[in-house]
Amino acid sequence: MEGREEIKGSKPSFPLTFWELAVVSTMVFGIVLGLVGVYLTMPASDYSFLKLPRNLEDLQILRDNLESYTSDYTVQVLVGYCAVYIFMQTFMIPGTVFMSLLAGALFGVFKGVALVVFTATAGASSCYFLSKLIGRPLVFSLWPDKLSFFQAQVAQRRERLLNYMLFLRLTPTLPNTFINVASPIVDVPYHIFFMATLIGLIPAAYITVRAGIALSELQSLGDLYDFNSIATLFLIGVVSVTPTLMSKTKQ
Repeated sequence: MEGREEIKGSKPSFPLTFWELAVVSTMVFGIVLGLVGVYLTMPASDYSFLKLPRNLEDLQILRDNLESYTSDYTVQVLVGYCAVYIFMQTFMIPGTVFMSLLAGALFGVFKGVALVVFTATAGASSCYFLSKLIGRPLVFSLWPDKLSFFQAQVAQRRERLLNYMLFLRLTPTLPNTFINVASPIVDVPYHIFFMATLIGLIPAAYITVRAGIALSELQSLGDLYDFNSIATLFLIGVVSVTPTLMSKTKQ
């Protein structure tokens, strides 16, 4: 209860600064403008295949249909992809892993990783700002125990918070959706949140995008992360948090 009172007491009259509000407004305007541009410039055709993939079969159908458009309408496909991914990430809609696989299938490893990291960071940022505005009751009702744990960890590691946030992004210690929504509630500064997201998502994005190249060989999402992949992510995560542990030991 004390932790909750402390969080509530730090709530400002209007949560977003001018620049944060400008970023959110620009992102929303960009998504709307991008989707309108895609709609107006794509040729007349049957687009019934366009839907959010919920399983690998849906994803393969989407990939097969989009491949022909990717070469002739590259900009439109890119804009549409970015808008959908950012929208899903902002409003915590499940299925971004399928979008990451799609990036690998359509654009290859390096372009795919860059695209996924960009859209995931932009979407996470939008979710961060949205939560800063209206997410407080949602976090308290859905994840009270996780929130208490996260708040305590952030308070203990305030001096090397970037290392800790990198560790969270690199490992499945806490769900990414929870991190996006809870970070502004426990006063994780946006610049630290942004850097940890931008850098910390690269390894997992690489694994997923690379798997998307051989999409037809995937039998389930469980095939994405074998023991070696998970062990590698944890090792990178441990390395990222080591300076924090060493500083606590010296104290």
